[in-house]
Amino acid sequence: MPTEKDKFWFPVKTYGWGWGLPNCWQGWLVMAVYVALICCAAFLLNPGRHPAFFIIAVLALSGALTWVCWLKGEKPGWHWGKE
Repeated sequence: MPTEKDKFWFPVKTYGWGWGLPNCWQGWLVMAVYVALICCAAFLLNPGRHPAFFIIAVLALSGALTWVCWLKGEKPGWHWGKE
């Protein structure tokens, strides 16, 4: 029987604020797409020649990842271990 935590793609971290590693295939797929798009941006935008475009791309992709984590993850907050 699935638990409450199993319905989230991204569980909260045990210590600190934010999300930890994904706990289902959908979360891992999101992470794989994020890494692939960062690699494509590095290849296509050539950060050595156009650092501003690369930084904008990384910020946009990271913002999209944060949005998905916010929608499909547990509510973030400060955690100080197992409570």
